[in-house]
Amino acid sequence: MAKTKTKFIFVTGGVVSSLGKGIAAASIGALLENRGLRVSIQKLDPYINVDPGTMSPIQHGEVFVTADGAETDLDLGHYERFLSIQTSKTNNFTTGKIYNSVIQKERRGEYLGSTVQVIPHITDEIKSCIMRAANDLDILIVEIGGTVGDIESLPFVEAIRQFGADVGTENVLYIHLTLIPYINASQELKSKPTQHSVQKLREYGIQPNILLCRTEHELPQDIKNKISLFCNVHTSSVFMAKDVSSIYEVPLALHHEGIDEKIIELLNMWTRKPDLKKWKNLVETIYSLEKSVTIALVGKYVNLVDSYKSLNEALRHAGYKNQCKVQMKYIDSEELEKDSVNMNDYFDGCAGILVPGGFGNRGIEGKIKAIQYARENNIPFFGICLGMQLAVIEFARHVANLPDANSNEFDSNTTTPVISLMSEQKAITNKGATMRLGHYPCVIEKDTFAYTAYGERKIDERHRHRYEFNSEYKDLLCKNGLVISGASPDNLLVEMVEIKNHPWFLGCQFHPEFQSTAMKAHPIFVDFIEASIKHAKHMDWIEKKTSIASQSQKTQTKTRKTKIV
Repeated sequence: MAKTKTKFIFVTGGVVSSLGKGIAAASIGALLENRGLRVSIQKLDPYINVDPGTMSPIQHGEVFVTADGAETDLDLGHYERFLSIQTSKTNNFTTGKIYNSVIQKERRGEYLGSTVQVIPHITDEIKSCIMRAANDLDILIVEIGGTVGDIESLPFVEAIRQFGADVGTENVLYIHLTLIPYINASQELKSKPTQHSVQKLREYGIQPNILLCRTEHELPQDIKNKISLFCNVHTSSVFMAKDVSSIYEVPLALHHEGIDEKIIELLNMWTRKPDLKKWKNLVETIYSLEKSVTIALVGKYVNLVDSYKSLNEALRHAGYKNQCKVQMKYIDSEELEKDSVNMNDYFDGCAGILVPGGFGNRGIEGKIKAIQYARENNIPFFGICLGMQLAVIEFARHVANLPDANSNEFDSNTTTPVISLMSEQKAITNKGATMRLGHYPCVIEKDTFAYTAYGERKIDERHRHRYEFNSEYKDLLCKNGLVISGASPDNLLVEMVEIKNHPWFLGCQFHPEFQSTAMKAHPIFVDFIEASIKHAKHMDWIEKKTSIASQSQKTQTKTRKTKIV
């Protein structure tokens, strides 16, 4: 393996999944970046799918789309929200992608007749993927998906073990995130799961340099000493990762523990002190919010927050910008399809309605009913991808007098396909990574909600779709009041639609949530929340929530003063 000046941090997890490796890795990256280092993060996922593009959001959470068109794990969204980086195809590799590459090389004869095996061929491919992501960096953080002991992740664990020997142990750091459970019956913190997790990791040949212990309670020194003794990790390298109310407090909490200083020490690097002023201001803002506004999110993946992870965060970011806490009310669109449904019961107190992206015809008519309710009752509405397409269908049916209007996705035989399959998609049969993906330009019309939000005419946004606005119906729909506020530079593809005589009604074919960060909220979300706040004030809803939100937030702020300041 070629020599490199890049240092590598490998983040593994143990005991149970969903401990927050992605947030931990992103927070560590943010701390190191704020020390002036060039940092990026890579995710290695052990599942056999080539990418998560064909996986259900209910099982795996949202699919995050990069600017260069990769369908990736949702943790890459955390990386972009915490660091000033733009991830790409080199930032996410799966078992499926690794094996696919090795098999293609074997078919081309590149192994010169060798028997292709997990070691060295699969592990070499993994190491090669890690090195490709390390160009022009001071530190590359590599998160290993799953938990130590999973059969699926063994090749990745072996690869990062070998990696230390290949580039020199002085250039590699292993951080293990593990759980310290609290047993209510005995009112004790237990370190045994962590001991077993580290034992398993050491069986694979990896001695962690740092232990990051996830806990609901303060981690006393005697527990740290015990973990240090049984896990062969110095006490000063055992860190607490205590639960916090906002993920954006994690970098400050970890810095308070001293983890970034320890990382720099162990990697023998010199850096400036971290400049965390922006993070401190952000957290102060989050915990000082006294007003709140409720947004109805109408979808069919309402049981799991991870299904709309970037969307939820983008709404929160916009709330911070507007000095208002955003509460999400998840509404199952299938419930709205029932004949006896009272729409007022579902949307009472909701200052804005958002219909997100999605696929398939389940719950579609419920989403259309929600859009009609927003349009007819002057409630701020925001439609994203599928949400925009359904806004067009709703408008065509109930305003442009096209009662049979539909999408070819839901009815291939519809006589009024106002939404149709993109021409370049018609010959495609494979489902994975074949949609319109990644950054595409859009030109915005002046005197529109879109132009007011962006303040410029040319933008670039990320896409993930197969169907589009059918331009054959453009003139008819526009004659009835639909506004095409954004289109591709050649004016062939409709990117954004609005309607006239409404407080705020906008749909976009792209996914703006992928470019929103806590430090730089996306302008469309900011304007949507601003319009929703105005609607809430008009309906006298925001005042009802203020006193309750104020009391709880003041209590939280007091308990965090010493840590944040």
